[in-house]
Amino acid sequence: MAPHSDYRMLIGGKLVDASDGRRFDVINPATEEVVGSAPRATEADADKAIRNAEKAFQGWRKVPAVKRARLIMDLADALEREQERFGKLLCIEHGKPYWQALEEIAGTLGYLRMAAEGARRIEGDILPSDLENEQIWIQKVPYGVTVGLVAWNFPIALAGRKLGPALAAGNTMVVKPPTDVPLSVIEFGKLALEVGIPEGVFNVVTGGGSEVGTALVRHPLTRLVTHTGSTAAGQQIIASSSENVTDLLLELGGNAPFIVMDDADIDRAVEAAIPARFYNCGQVCTCNERMYLHSKVYDRFMAAFISRVKELTVGDQFSGAYIGPKVNKAELDHVEKLVSEAVAAGAKVETGGGRPEGAAFDKGYWIQPTVLTGVSQDMNIVRDEIFGPVVPVIPFDDFDQVLNYANDCEYGLSAYLFTRDMQKIMRTVEELEFGEVYVNRGIGELPQSYHTGMKKSGIGGEDGKYGLENYLHKKAFYMNFS
Repeated sequence: MAPHSDYRMLIGGKLVDASDGRRFDVINPATEEVVGSAPRATEADADKAIRNAEKAFQGWRKVPAVKRARLIMDLADALEREQERFGKLLCIEHGKPYWQALEEIAGTLGYLRMAAEGARRIEGDILPSDLENEQIWIQKVPYGVTVGLVAWNFPIALAGRKLGPALAAGNTMVVKPPTDVPLSVIEFGKLALEVGIPEGVFNVVTGGGSEVGTALVRHPLTRLVTHTGSTAAGQQIIASSSENVTDLLLELGGNAPFIVMDDADIDRAVEAAIPARFYNCGQVCTCNERMYLHSKVYDRFMAAFISRVKELTVGDQFSGAYIGPKVNKAELDHVEKLVSEAVAAGAKVETGGGRPEGAAFDKGYWIQPTVLTGVSQDMNIVRDEIFGPVVPVIPFDDFDQVLNYANDCEYGLSAYLFTRDMQKIMRTVEELEFGEVYVNRGIGELPQSYHTGMKKSGIGGEDGKYGLENYLHKKAFYMNFS
């Protein structure tokens, strides 16, 4: 895929520019070079996309589930055939290492295929009535036009995660890619058209969230909005959707605690902690954002952990490095500010803490993998979502104390626990206020599970049979045959 290419949106099966011709540049965060441009859509473009999706819905809803599933499978197969092309494009627009880009493509395939497998398993219920000669039928039907607002950390995977179940359920979808990383999602839309998904069933509209995103959410024909992104953005979506009482699926911010008890397998916990913090430059909603280590194993764990962190390579996306750049300067500034504030408040940088050395890092949004000690529970770097390759570490003495630390947070997306004590595991099930908990394992949800948050981490959830059901309305029919 050649750099400096101009890309167009996909609306109603046609590749189009913005109605007023405006465009924006897409920057390679490793080099700060322009690698392409995309249309800056207007409210009129959003309206056109929604109306095309509504028109397409009238036919798509009637397509048998097995045929919808076959087309979703065809899309997955086509993406798999072109994974190298998509992986390279994802690298230059996002900055993630190529090997991680290929893993994102693999994750996208899993989401699509899981949704396709579920299309034939959509079930209703028949319930007994209180009246004679009557049954109650509960049917699950598609919403209609859905809007998918995709975060920049995994643009292809998140688009597939939303598109698969939406289409399997019989809905149509308008996807707005992230402004920083729109190109691979545009190409994904073109691929869907090539495999035979009907025009208007999948539309891609590019531009800023405050303009086109808000227009998509507020549109009276939008029946469901699914969003992955920050809590602040989610709160704006809630406000924008209120006029039409539009249904919402929101996966928002996270601040995952990584708890290591004194009876844990330390080597296993250390190896899990590395990708749980530093994969994708720490830009993962379910990342290890704050690490709590039992005081009895603190020194042993930290010696092994810091040694492993120092081995992590930072560099060009195609060099085989583990850590690429942050996605943009604003994100880099956010992480650097949290680190500097923590150090000013007494934290100690055990490793990392700044930009890597060398001419290769003169441009781009780079930061070293960083470990901080001497932090306290009330510091911003513990309480805020870092979303970068930085981890604060806090010792603790007992399980009650660390449960309080973990739950002392406005977010509730994911958490990690390493222990062999079944009693502590079961207490975690009952008391830890997070929607997704990894016990004695590292990061990485599976497509057959359910990805959901508590508190300010979201509404509803994605993946598996429960995620598919979130793209369906329930209708009740009182069938009297007397």
